[in-house]
Amino acid sequence: MLKSLRTPKTSTWLVIVAAVALSERVLLYLLYRPAVYNDTASYRRLADAILKGWAHYDGTRTPGYPFLMAVAGPDERVYAAQLTLGLLTTLLFFYVGWRVSGRGWFGALTALTHTLNLQQLFFEANLITESLTTFFIAALLAVAAWLLYSGHKRPSWQILLMALVGGIITGLATLTRPLFVFLPFWAAYFLLVSWRPAAPPKVRWGAALVTGLTGLVLICAWVNFIHQRFGMWGLTNMTGFHLVQHTGLFFEYVPDEYAAIRDTFIQYREARLAETGEPGNAIWDAIPALEQVSGLGLIALSDLLTKISIQLILQHPDLYLRSVWEGWLWFWKAPVYWSPGAFTNPALRAALSGLVIVARGGMVVANAAFLLGSLALVSKKVRQILKMEAFIWFAASTVWLTSVIQTLLDHGDNPRFSVPTQSLVVFLVLWWSVQIIRCLVTRKT
Repeated sequence: MLKSLRTPKTSTWLVIVAAVALSERVLLYLLYRPAVYNDTASYRRLADAILKGWAHYDGTRTPGYPFLMAVAGPDERVYAAQLTLGLLTTLLFFYVGWRVSGRGWFGALTALTHTLNLQQLFFEANLITESLTTFFIAALLAVAAWLLYSGHKRPSWQILLMALVGGIITGLATLTRPLFVFLPFWAAYFLLVSWRPAAPPKVRWGAALVTGLTGLVLICAWVNFIHQRFGMWGLTNMTGFHLVQHTGLFFEYVPDEYAAIRDTFIQYREARLAETGEPGNAIWDAIPALEQVSGLGLIALSDLLTKISIQLILQHPDLYLRSVWEGWLWFWKAPVYWSPGAFTNPALRAALSGLVIVARGGMVVANAAFLLGSLALVSKKVRQILKMEAFIWFAASTVWLTSVIQTLLDHGDNPRFSVPTQSLVVFLVLWWSVQIIRCLVTRKT
């Protein structure tokens, strides 16, 4: 593998990608300050709890991002760490593109579309989870590409070691963004089912079990921590609040035995609607008042809201599915999260504002192309033209599962949930575009 990467053409592309990725991140660090979001304070609080021996870790969030903050330290160092991870993510996408296509130029194209995407670049300055999650997704793709394209030619110990790495990555991705809880099982399934006839059964079974069980062990260890500490099962103790993001839209149907909770939440929902034009995220403002009127603490309140929400979903599945559908549509909006005021130079700020519009337009087009391309895959001829190999199926199905699971679990910041998979969408659209072009050229000749 490394010998192939050292060929003159491939190494030249790799150097170009690395130089561009490093240069833009140095400039960003010099010109743009890290952006603090509403969620940042809670991650910082949990990072402090980790440094103090986990004694006061309140279980409101999974430990992936708080651990990064605890290790890195102050915000500036977290910013530098995320820029470093962004550089590594770019190099991982280069490897994925090169490994899948066998061409250095395609690896460079894949990497540059990631690193020049202002959504991805600016998110590396945002003190929330998305850039770290993107790194884990890129790392998993690199492991999957290695296994599916060359793993069967390697000694068994190398295959199992890489499968172990893949399993660890799936677990870490889940402990950073819980919506990726499906990754250990989906990666294991794909190794078992799709890695044939290239790999013999014992190789497929061994790699699949190591990947799936490793990710499962990490997840279960954290779930056990939550259970031992708070007496509940889950990745966090906030399940009820997330479900209310859906059921809060039809909270009028909550029975009278919970009237105090129902009426208090509706007041906050209507206030949020009047202020922003959207009722989403009202629950976060309402929590203190709900604790007061219910007489419950945070964890007991979350449990009760989980019970109420499940009851509402079962009684009004049409309203829940309508909310799910809306959240799924929001997933594809692809906004660019950045702070124009962080740039003091008016000319630079104006230029970047224009580029942000272009970047968002490009992502919307890529999302549309991905959705249309996915629909076209029902045709066997289209699948042949687009060269739908096992890895491409794994990449595309990962995007689809992410888009569905995120909206089943929450209805709030759905466009933000798409950030870790944006570059994966672009990679797939690039792959399909190249195959279509090759098909057209072949026909003409």
